[in-house]
Amino acid sequence: MVLPFLSRRPTVPAKDGASWPHVIILGGGFAGAHAVSALRDARVRVTLIDRNVYKTFQPLLYQVATAGLNPGDVTMFLRGLSLKVPNMRYRQGEVEGVDPERKVVRLDEGQKGIQELPYDYLLIANGATTTYFGTPGAEEHAMPMYTRSQALRIRDRIFSELERSSREVGTSHDKLHVCIVGGGPTGVEIAGALADFRMQELDILYPEMDPGTLQVTVVQRGQELIKEFMPKFRHYAADELRDRGVVLRLGHGVKAVGYDHVVLDDDTVLESDITIWAAGVGIPESVSDWGFPQDRRGRIAVDDYLQVKGFPGVYAAGDIAAQDDPLPQLAQPAIQMGRAAAKAIAAEVAGKPRKKFSYTDLGTMATIGRHAAIAEVPVLGGLSGALGWAAWLGVHVTKMIGHRNQRAVAMNLVSLYGGTRATHQPNPVVGEVDSLRAARIFEEQAAHRLFGDGAGASGPADVAAAEHAEGGAEVVGAVEH
Repeated sequence: MVLPFLSRRPTVPAKDGASWPHVIILGGGFAGAHAVSALRDARVRVTLIDRNVYKTFQPLLYQVATAGLNPGDVTMFLRGLSLKVPNMRYRQGEVEGVDPERKVVRLDEGQKGIQELPYDYLLIANGATTTYFGTPGAEEHAMPMYTRSQALRIRDRIFSELERSSREVGTSHDKLHVCIVGGGPTGVEIAGALADFRMQELDILYPEMDPGTLQVTVVQRGQELIKEFMPKFRHYAADELRDRGVVLRLGHGVKAVGYDHVVLDDDTVLESDITIWAAGVGIPESVSDWGFPQDRRGRIAVDDYLQVKGFPGVYAAGDIAAQDDPLPQLAQPAIQMGRAAAKAIAAEVAGKPRKKFSYTDLGTMATIGRHAAIAEVPVLGGLSGALGWAAWLGVHVTKMIGHRNQRAVAMNLVSLYGGTRATHQPNPVVGEVDSLRAARIFEEQAAHRLFGDGAGASGPADVAAAEHAEGGAEVVGAVEH
């Protein structure tokens, strides 16, 4: 008998592994990483390709953006997957294209020329990216939160602006407005986290600043938040945010974004020093050049086995894949699709029949703030409040890949949300807080600002002209002098 801690684990495939079929997986997100794990016992060589060397646990990115967690808490080094999948190799690069006829992936690795990697089976799992729906100024001024680097930029921007604002409290009554575009789970969670920060920590960390200086607004095109949940939970989320002082602008889309404002579809202008874009994701335009069938939203069309329609040996999973009845672009569907696609490939290699993919709904969860979350779990029903928050924490911790990540997240979140206001010592996870640069940009943008001392526009007519809006515009959130 081989004792587990006294034997050396395999680090390379078997001797005949060089002749095994080559599986290339594009993307190390939920679908790609779990597909790798599902191929651990298959007689295949696996190459995982991603631009980043880490996998991000995106459901907790908002905690990074609001300084609740370290970025390393929600990321895992992709090469670490080889502990349990010795037949995997990681390769960093930008996918420039796919040639399904020649069965090669074109890869930019930063060296001279594009590298071509041949494959026997291909799994496309490179996910989605931020989409601005053609909104003028959004790509320039709004801050997306889909990757770790984007979450860090939001965190650093928030604290840089807080530092800048703290120096002006004696001379100006200008408020720091954060506007979140999108009322889905991401928008609701980051709004709740910012509201909790204002209620629990702002007056301690910035005693010279009135807590009301930080204003949080959520703009949602629909009439309700988090439409993924049942109506009672939508109302619960809205009530909890309002109780925390979050302003909800429901039933309005965003027409344009400026340096310090957003223009709604009714030409109302809201002050927004920091605009966070949580309005949805789309498929990268480059995917359309790969020659695969796509649905109206750009997702690659797959059959019941998650094989790309009309392309044997090519599979797609996660946000980028769509069956005839598409699943929501969430973590759990991506995880199950990644595993199923990998098992289909393993079955093909072994000469066994494939199984059709069937999604198992394990429920949907979202946190609104301190001791407030919602969870729709089949069989158990719906949970909310502190019980929902405990369920949310347990599920998110157990779904993370990597024991270190699980321990770090559990300890940090319990520390962040545990105790009372009297016992909790604020200790935000901050990074490059450069309020000097923020102040310089603030002054440089004076001609384009609509609010604050020295702003270039002073009224609705100027706002309308600046944003090419027709007619007058209602200005909301103007500075008091």
